[in-house]
Amino acid sequence: MDTTALFKITYGLYAICSKADEQQSGFIGNAVMQITSEPKQILVASNKNNFTSELIVTSKKLTVSVLSINATMDFIGRFGYHSGRDTDKFSGSTVVYTNENQPIILDNALAWFSCDVVEMIDAGTHYLFICSVLDAMVTDAETAPMTYDYFHKVLKGKSPKNAPTYQDNSIINQPIKKEETMNQDIYVCDVCGYEYDPAQGDPDNGVAPGTSFEALPNDWTCPLCGVDKSNFSKK
Repeated sequence: MDTTALFKITYGLYAICSKADEQQSGFIGNAVMQITSEPKQILVASNKNNFTSELIVTSKKLTVSVLSINATMDFIGRFGYHSGRDTDKFSGSTVVYTNENQPIILDNALAWFSCDVVEMIDAGTHYLFICSVLDAMVTDAETAPMTYDYFHKVLKGKSPKNAPTYQDNSIINQPIKKEETMNQDIYVCDVCGYEYDPAQGDPDNGVAPGTSFEALPNDWTCPLCGVDKSNFSKK
């Protein structure tokens, strides 16, 4: 089986948040879809290990922010590769609250939805939340949305282990590609799979294109998960 065929299914990137018992959290998800128009309902998938899942199960409420193509790797890393159990993911972000006291992330967002969970399906590793849309707003009508394809191919991001699209590269049967000659080596984060490509650099964190991995500042950290350079290996 060529499991890379699953990569051809299209996805967006979303900040999914919830609050219960004065605790709030959020995560970066890519499995959100509209399922009916009347009533207006969407489906959201969330790994059972996500702290946000616990809050959604308790509150029966969630919000979804549709991320733009300009979303930074720092933002995606903060919400996508850290746990809300021990990290305040909302620190430094622009957050508003619904009438139901649910947090909505406005940073890097094109639109948002506020929802009630009307049904929860146990899908093994994940919950599938069927949600009734209570309110919605477009906050940026001009910028293109972030897609998983862009996140994967351009930003060199990888799905965290809790994501529905996570793939263990050690077991994927991928076609062998002829090795390309490169002037500078690409390094891969051992924790989250982020690839540092010298040709692209890390402009969001002040690293210009053309900067080799060895030339990165000693205090440079992975834009996705925050670990230091010692956790990177040559690709």
